[in-house]
Amino acid sequence: MAALWRGCGRLLARRPWAAQALTAGALMGAGDVIAQQLVERRGLHGHHVPRTLKMMAIGFCFVGPVVGGWYKILDQLIPGTTKVVAVKKMFLDQGGFAPCFLGCFLAITGAMNGLSAAENWSKIQQDYTDALLTNYCIWPPVQIANFYFVPLKHRLAVVQCVAIVWNCYLSWKANRM
Repeated sequence: MAALWRGCGRLLARRPWAAQALTAGALMGAGDVIAQQLVERRGLHGHHVPRTLKMMAIGFCFVGPVVGGWYKILDQLIPGTTKVVAVKKMFLDQGGFAPCFLGCFLAITGAMNGLSAAENWSKIQQDYTDALLTNYCIWPPVQIANFYFVPLKHRLAVVQCVAIVWNCYLSWKANRM
């Protein structure tokens, strides 16, 4: 386990974007597996593998790069790690970034699920407010701790570990037809 952790640390140091994308993709996939097996109770034979692969692709191509890039921008906009700075970052993250990110996530998921533009818009209207309110119940305290205690290069990994439960919720919400 220690060797695996060191290897991840080396990858993060050499290729931070790749490490963040891989982490996000793997954990988005894990969230979908949990959603299908524990929430939806599909069982192994009823598991929809293409859905898990789609969620992993969204993690690799969208969540990892976008959230990792956002944290860099946020650190440039509001430098420092004091408690006041952490609260400011959380407000900007949750007030500005989270609503846009969540809308994009739902739109991308709908498109990957083959919804037409009209169906996708209808699904976003149906799910967005509930998902955003759920976001506000989970993420503000996590983000304050993340911005205060965690170095920039590890923030996405910390968030993605907490996000396994969030990813499970998002997968269930976004894939409910």
